[in-house]
Amino acid sequence: MEKEKKEKKEKAETVPKNDGMWLLKSIFSKKSNTDGDADSNVKSSPDQNPPFPFLSAHANAVVSLCSKTLGISTNALQEQFDLELPDNLKQPDSHARNFLEFCSYKALGLAITQPNYLNDKEFRRLTFDMMIAWEVPGVASDQIDKVDDKKTVGPEAFARIAPACPVIADITTVHNLFDVLTSSSGPRLHFLVYDKYLRSLEKIIKFVQNAVGPQVISNLSLAEDEIIIDIDGTVPTQPVLQHIGMSAWPGRLTLTNHALYFESGVGLYDKAVRYDLAKEMKQVIKPELTGPLGARLFDKAVMYKSTSIAEPVYLEFPEFKGSSRRDYWLDICLEIHRAHKFTRKYNMKGNQLSEALARAILGIFRFRAVREAFRVSSSNYKTLLCFNLAESLPGGDMIMQTLSSRLTLISPTAGQQEILSSPNANRKHVLPAALMTLITLKIVPSKEGELNGEATYQGVDVCVGESNPLEAVVKQLKLDTGMAEAAQATVDQVKVEGIDTNLAVMKELLFPLIETYNRLQRLISWDDPFKSTMFVLFTSYLIYTDWIKYALPSIFVFLALVMLWRRYTWNKRQLGAFKIVAPPSKNAVEQLLTLQEAITQAESLIQSGNIILLKTRALLYAVAPQATVKLSIVLVLTGTVIAVLPLKYLMLLVFVESFTMNMPLRKETSERGLRRIREWWVRIPAAPVELVKPDDKKRK
Repeated sequence: MEKEKKEKKEKAETVPKNDGMWLLKSIFSKKSNTDGDADSNVKSSPDQNPPFPFLSAHANAVVSLCSKTLGISTNALQEQFDLELPDNLKQPDSHARNFLEFCSYKALGLAITQPNYLNDKEFRRLTFDMMIAWEVPGVASDQIDKVDDKKTVGPEAFARIAPACPVIADITTVHNLFDVLTSSSGPRLHFLVYDKYLRSLEKIIKFVQNAVGPQVISNLSLAEDEIIIDIDGTVPTQPVLQHIGMSAWPGRLTLTNHALYFESGVGLYDKAVRYDLAKEMKQVIKPELTGPLGARLFDKAVMYKSTSIAEPVYLEFPEFKGSSRRDYWLDICLEIHRAHKFTRKYNMKGNQLSEALARAILGIFRFRAVREAFRVSSSNYKTLLCFNLAESLPGGDMIMQTLSSRLTLISPTAGQQEILSSPNANRKHVLPAALMTLITLKIVPSKEGELNGEATYQGVDVCVGESNPLEAVVKQLKLDTGMAEAAQATVDQVKVEGIDTNLAVMKELLFPLIETYNRLQRLISWDDPFKSTMFVLFTSYLIYTDWIKYALPSIFVFLALVMLWRRYTWNKRQLGAFKIVAPPSKNAVEQLLTLQEAITQAESLIQSGNIILLKTRALLYAVAPQATVKLSIVLVLTGTVIAVLPLKYLMLLVFVESFTMNMPLRKETSERGLRRIREWWVRIPAAPVELVKPDDKKRK
């Protein structure tokens, strides 16, 4: 029985390696519909095998296309599905969709081994048809959503099919990519938009393939495994300016998977200066202001600083309006830097390191394709770059931990013999799909004995009927991000303008604390001797009996009980707006005067603090000998009392002394004692201060 099953499996897995794209083209040899409707593919390729009764008409057509792409019958595909997948993926409620995913992943695994598959219109249509069929796999759900009589795709279908082609989407950013592509068409993706994205992506790939020339190699001195990702500054009207100190030079900027290179000049370039992004040199990469002669005028530059250079370097990207050029270069430089930081943190070597960098490179390609095709840039949470997303997303470190656990399953020295074609095979190692994609696209050279793109393979991030751990983490963080964004929206709504208005809001919000402080002041002033006496006796009793240590915990428990009571009794009520009486409106000049007064008061407080510190320094260094002797005696006596008396008696002594200073019996004596202390403090000189001007070598 086992022998028969093995022979059956071997027969089902007979897949031609080199004829996949020829078969795909032969399927679509008929004239296709030119109105942009992706359904033209499935109508022009009737299957010779009978359709499966559990699949919808569209899903049957897609399965037929997959079988012809693979060069095997649909029955053979079903046999492979039955043999390779566990029984829990064959339940009636999910059987149709899982079978469709199996066939789609198999066909895409073969199709993407061809070097120019992005340029093939039939391939682009097939992937879109797979997404449409994913939404309506069974006969009970054979209703396709249409917009303007054109079939469209939803986010879940896109997220399940697109990552099977690593160059098209990454599992960590696939939902962000869908949001960008559908920003102008609502929650559904049109084929025309999807096709435009892939055509733009194909142009980016061609640019990178042709970026390396003899002059570039001689100027940059690239390492063997170094790949050029993007170049800017080659057009005279759009230069890149390098600022160091007060000097600036135009030139050409090149980003590789290891460093930034700047070549000064226009047309003819000098030897490149290298700014490393890979090694640990405490690099700082951030947006910065630049201008002529060191002036900070234009927010269009990226600052690079590391321990390998003496002073920061500013790379300016001039443009008439906005700073999209600068933002793009800032994002892609940070992506490469953070990818290397990730590999160092988890000590990755070999194919594991190459796969992490390949993910970053493919993410940059996608980001650039979207930017050039649709003129959009990434926001904080909608970035298309994996490592930047993990840095900016709340809880993004969980993405990096999950990704590292996935990459550790990649054999550091995997060879061709370890490549498997099954999308759900039980294997010890997973495959470096992003790296193999770069090899297939001839961006990374394939070395003898190492991975190459000549075999059918499946992406690391897709698995029939199962959710990738990365996908689960990203979905959870996306929910948390939605809550954070909603909370931030409420923060933006309650922000008010004007110093006096903000002070009024703060005063009202702190009213309970202010009122508590005022009542304590009245008790300390002994305006009502009875209340003050009772308060002193009650607090003294709590200190003496050690009950005072439960005061703070009791406050915390009381607050917790109040919040829980509000939670379960007011859960259906809306929190009313906090009403605040607005102060009289002030014009711009009055607000400036208010600000000046506040700054003057803050300066006065800082001056008072400095005087206290300087007089303390004078006492420590015995500038006033008599005062120093008296303070030393007081410190010795105080230290002795603290060492001898138990803590509760010490607390009781301090409390009674401070709280009874203004009682009628002690008020005159206390005022006299405080006056003597102030007079003693006034007679202490401040330690001298000398201001030295810095020697500004740059300006000289």
